[in-house]
Formats: sequence, C-alpha cells, structure tokens
Amino acid sequence: MKPLIRLFFRGLRVVLGPFMLMFEVLSRQKPVQRTPAHQAQVDQDCERLVLYHFKTCPFCIKVRKEMHRLALPIAKRDAQHDAHNKADLIQGSGRDQVPCLRITDATGLVQWLNDSGAVIAYLNQRFSVTA
Repeated sequence: MKPLIRLFFRGLRVVLGPFMLMFEVLSRQKPVQRTPAHQAQVDQDCERLVLYHFKTCPFCIKVRKEMHRLALPIAKRDAQHDAHNKADLIQGSGRDQVPCLRITDATGLVQWLNDSGAVIAYLNQRFSVTA
C-alpha cells in the first residue's frame, strides 16, 4: 500500500509541478528598487546566504517569490535531486526539511533557518526597503 501511495503523490507532483512553477513566475511582484550602491551592498551580504529548496515545494515557492520581490541574489541548492546538497542540509540543520536558509556570518558561524515563515521574516527584517 505504501508504494502505491508514493506512486500516486509522485505522479501528482509530475502533473502539477509545471503549473506550480508557471504560477510562481506569473505571480511574482515587481522587485524593489535600490540605489546601485545599496544594491551592491545587498548583493555582497547575500553571498553568505544559501537557500536549500525543492523546486515544486509550495513553501519554497513562497520563499523564492519573496527573494525575487526583495531583489536578493541568494544562491539556491536543490536538495531534492542532488544527493550532495541533501547530505549538506541534513548534516547542517539536522533534518531534510525545506526551505532552509543557511546563514554564515562574518566570523564564519553558521545558522540554519528551517521554516518558510522564519526565512521570510528574516529576509524582510534584514533586507526590507523602507520608503
């Protein structure tokens, strides 16, 4: 019975996945505009961030849409289809839950955020543009 359930959900992902990715692109908000100097600083800050995600995970899509809205060039690692990335995620955060943001500070200390709400709150708190 368990293999049959897995097969059902795998088939569902295959059918719905392309629609979810299309929805992600079509429903994105316009990225924020920053001065070139401020955007360069944001780009530099984002070099120490890595998002571990699954391509069609609804929570990952929500985080990627927020990254696009905030114009954040954060590196993305596919933890679903890349065994090395999945192993790094499990070793670092202790579980294979996505989305997960790896934050490395200036001293090299690494912190892992394992929840879409927490990741979005962190990105908004750190990179939000005040009008």
